[in-house]
Amino acid sequence: MTGSTGLPPGAVPWLHEVGRVIGRVLYRPVYRLRVRGLDRVPRTGPVVLVANHSTMIEPQLIFGMLPRRAVFLVKEEMYTGAAGWGLRRIGQIPVRRGAPDRAALATATRVLRDGGLVAVFPEGTRGAGDVADAQRGAAWLVRAGGAVVLPVAVRGTLRPPGSRRRLRPVVDIVVGEPFALDVGPGRTGLARATERVRDSLATLVRAVDDDRRSRRSTPPHG
Repeated sequence: MTGSTGLPPGAVPWLHEVGRVIGRVLYRPVYRLRVRGLDRVPRTGPVVLVANHSTMIEPQLIFGMLPRRAVFLVKEEMYTGAAGWGLRRIGQIPVRRGAPDRAALATATRVLRDGGLVAVFPEGTRGAGDVADAQRGAAWLVRAGGAVVLPVAVRGTLRPPGSRRRLRPVVDIVVGEPFALDVGPGRTGLARATERVRDSLATLVRAVDDDRRSRRSTPPHG
């Protein structure tokens, strides 16, 4: 049982809170962060957060900026030595990539049924972050945990190919509107729900990209 903490077994709540503080302040000297839409994050109840994935920075930024506890599915390769110990103690769940990981999904489902927030990256691996593809884990968790979906777009962490080292680049973290997702039975139901998840997140990412281009092309006043 997860109790009332919204964290998986073995997590230490106070260490989780310390980790959130670190995530909130760690990258402020490196990036100029623009965070929008935090008021859209449901403060209670089961939530499956879906985000795009370009670098190793996005999970840490989202983890720190959210106004509530978040449990991320993290690739099991990260769970070695002190890093692995720390990830488990702050309540993150190791997941095996390349095949359905029933143990990870079961743990995440328990967190959701306890009213927690579970964060996943539907693309499955780092890339352009445009959400051209998505895996079915998020939709499966929504169906199993009775959760709403919360899309989050992060842009600016990935240095454009061929560009020079950037001095405090702007990084946008934008929370979209949460929505209920009707996941039908069987693989067909999962496939249709996954496409809706993918489309909603990709649409949010495109909107953030358009806004970033507009800001760059608009001359400063004065």
